[in-house]
Amino acid sequence: MSYERHSGGYGGGGRRRRRGDDHDHYDFRREAPESPDQKLKSAIIKFGEVDAEQELPTLASRIRSHEASSIPVVAEAFRLAVTEQPYKTPFYAALLYNLSLPTNEGEENGSASGGQPTLGRQVLDDFWKGFQAYLDKLAWRETRLCIHFFAHLTVAKVISPQSMLGLLQSFTAVLDEFGVSNGRAKRAARCAAEGLMRAGPVLKDHSAAAVIEMITSVQAYNDSVKGAKWLVHPLVRLNPEEIPTEHADEILDSAVSALRSLDLSDFADVSSIFPQPYLGMDSLTAPPFDLPSVLVPPEIIELESLSTDSGEHAPIRKEEWPEYMLRLFDNDVTADPKISAGYVVRADLLDIVEIFEVNRKECARILVEYPKWSIRGTFKPRPGDPTDTPDRVPLPGRDWQLESTIIETILGAQFLLPDSPAKPIYYIALITELCKLSPSTVGPAVGKSIRKLYSYCADGLDTEVLRRFAEWFSVHMSNFGFSWVWKEWIPDLALPSQHPKRTFVQRALELEIRLSYYDRILKTLPEPFQDPAAGAMPDQAPGPTYDYEDSTAPYYDLAQSVLNQLRSRMKPEDVLAHLDSLKNTLSETADGTEDPDAIVRALTIQSLLHIGARSFSHFLNAVERYLTVLRALAAPPDAKAHLLTLAASFWRRSRQMICIVFDKLMQYQIVEPADVVAWAFANRASGLEWDVLRGAVDKANGRVVVARRKVVALRKDEDDARAKANAGGNADATAMEVDAETMHGTDHPEAPTEDSPQLAQALKAYSAVQREQKSTLARVLEGFVHALHSSSDTPRRVVAPGAWDTHASWGDEEWAAWQTWIWYKHFCRVYAPYLRSFVTTLTVVSFASLESATDDSATLMNKVWRMSTGQE
Repeated sequence: MSYERHSGGYGGGGRRRRRGDDHDHYDFRREAPESPDQKLKSAIIKFGEVDAEQELPTLASRIRSHEASSIPVVAEAFRLAVTEQPYKTPFYAALLYNLSLPTNEGEENGSASGGQPTLGRQVLDDFWKGFQAYLDKLAWRETRLCIHFFAHLTVAKVISPQSMLGLLQSFTAVLDEFGVSNGRAKRAARCAAEGLMRAGPVLKDHSAAAVIEMITSVQAYNDSVKGAKWLVHPLVRLNPEEIPTEHADEILDSAVSALRSLDLSDFADVSSIFPQPYLGMDSLTAPPFDLPSVLVPPEIIELESLSTDSGEHAPIRKEEWPEYMLRLFDNDVTADPKISAGYVVRADLLDIVEIFEVNRKECARILVEYPKWSIRGTFKPRPGDPTDTPDRVPLPGRDWQLESTIIETILGAQFLLPDSPAKPIYYIALITELCKLSPSTVGPAVGKSIRKLYSYCADGLDTEVLRRFAEWFSVHMSNFGFSWVWKEWIPDLALPSQHPKRTFVQRALELEIRLSYYDRILKTLPEPFQDPAAGAMPDQAPGPTYDYEDSTAPYYDLAQSVLNQLRSRMKPEDVLAHLDSLKNTLSETADGTEDPDAIVRALTIQSLLHIGARSFSHFLNAVERYLTVLRALAAPPDAKAHLLTLAASFWRRSRQMICIVFDKLMQYQIVEPADVVAWAFANRASGLEWDVLRGAVDKANGRVVVARRKVVALRKDEDDARAKANAGGNADATAMEVDAETMHGTDHPEAPTEDSPQLAQALKAYSAVQREQKSTLARVLEGFVHALHSSSDTPRRVVAPGAWDTHASWGDEEWAAWQTWIWYKHFCRVYAPYLRSFVTTLTVVSFASLESATDDSATLMNKVWRMSTGQE
């Protein structure tokens, strides 16, 4: 492209500007025009964006006038609309109802006399095929949303009650399967419960006994998972018999409560919960559609399905646990999930948040417009809404605040334990979009949520939830100028330094500094927070600490000699020779109280990190250039622990860099994950560094994932090669049609089944990383056993009966022990899939010291272990 300036003034005379001058990278090729089928499909999906009731007759006429061969197109559009826009489901049921009305004599009597069925019946028949495909794939969300659609059609008398009952009973039958997983049972129970909520009036009239039996089945299963609920409740009580009933609601608990309340009223409230636009239409003359009977296919667990794309993070079976949604507001402010109307609102909002993960801006818009699709009076009108009049009569028990309900729902999903359904940054970005879309209404809801979560820090908030809360708070503040009313929290600076409120403040400010810079964050704080003695802000910006910067430091000259060697990029073998000479010199001059190897190791590690401190690329280049030096330094016994301590000391003002350096040392196999685990427990004086511990465990698990992938790929290649060899290579295809006896005869010997050298090597590597994984998990459990049972009496005191009643007077030791207990719970629940794989070995190796112990600490540790690994 030429940048030459052509002559000519501003008034003209120059060359004519071409379109491509301003759009060098834009493709001006015309997009292919939409086909009539695509236009119809788009119109169905966009149905109701302005006014669903007015659009319905027009869209129905357009569908009828389309070609008869477009039934699959229409059915696919309905499937997409119902599963991706669930808030519109009642209106799509009304649209299908309209299509089920006869338009001529042949259609009117066709279903009964064998003539042409109505258009609606044909669409529903094709829709069912798509539902069956969802069910076969165990696509639970799509299956559940299709059941919503069928339930509305049952109320509209398009679908027969007996077939709808049979469909829901096939899902409650899953709850009685032997050894059914919690994830499978929970999803099946929600399918049945939410279908009953919508079709309950018709189904109970048809068979009250069947409805009561299904509700009882769901409740019986829900009552059977009490232990798992205790493990994942966001407000912790260390007594397994105590599950807080306030400030959090479990989804299946809420569904059962909502169903029970509806059943007591014979489902009379359904019409005030769900829009039912189909009830005022003309009556159908054709008999209702009978849904075919189905069986929910069994759960198929494949090892490879547990692997992650990156291969570096642990696969977590999030669906295996109950789902507690944290509550931040009273029931008269936000939707109460224990009543049917509140449960439906929260379920709809959760589905919207999950479905629109790919487009947070669109998700924010739809969330704000949600009242359009709900019964009027469910939410308070927004300021300036025409319906906000003095004579407005809200629905009894509702009139909730939309924005507070939305924020509470999003944060509830973000703080689900053991892990959130989507990446935490999605929920953070979504709340930011909502604040930009409606700052005057969403902003106050966010502020109230922050204050409520902060108050929970002193009421047993799980340390993992606290960690995510700090991340959300810091990122949210960075998006809005780091402005917060910090003076509200000044009195809490007098609390012990290990108090959860103090821990939150320290973590949040540390993350804010990462997102900006030290001086800017310091200026946003009131003076009490700026004082380093308060423990909120560090006394200086994050950065390295080179112990040999000062010429008066011990061994300054030796450190400079090593530093000059590294700066000159001397060969590794020359550096090693220089280090050996330093050791000899120190051995000759040492007084016997100092270890020459440790001194030389400190000089080298500090100098190497000092060179790499300028940037991440400098650090990687230095490590890669002197790998042999680092491995030699880490070879002696206890050297790895010393090396990690040196690295942590160099970056003691930046916890982020400690994690990064440790990760790279593990990546280059200078240290092993088990070494990092041991270091984390040995250096927990100011609290267990969960980020360091998690990084080590994820590294060990990630290596297994990568090795397993390689084995699977090689084995598949070899199986394909053997199959091709057995098929006769390029022989004529007809030659493959041989008798079975001939295939197993001596004239056609099978291909050799020995593994190739590549596969044998991969299997050997896989076994090695599995042993490393087991060793790392065992080391973590041993560390927790020592920290919580053997090291001191404090961990026992905080779990003694009635100990939580005195938590207001706890000091640093008690709060540090309490946080370690919660990290133990979190480790067991988040890595449960791996722990269950080695449950027998880990029980024998790691819990041997607890075998005969009967104190409260040992009892609780065993209880958490058995619950997490499915032993009770």
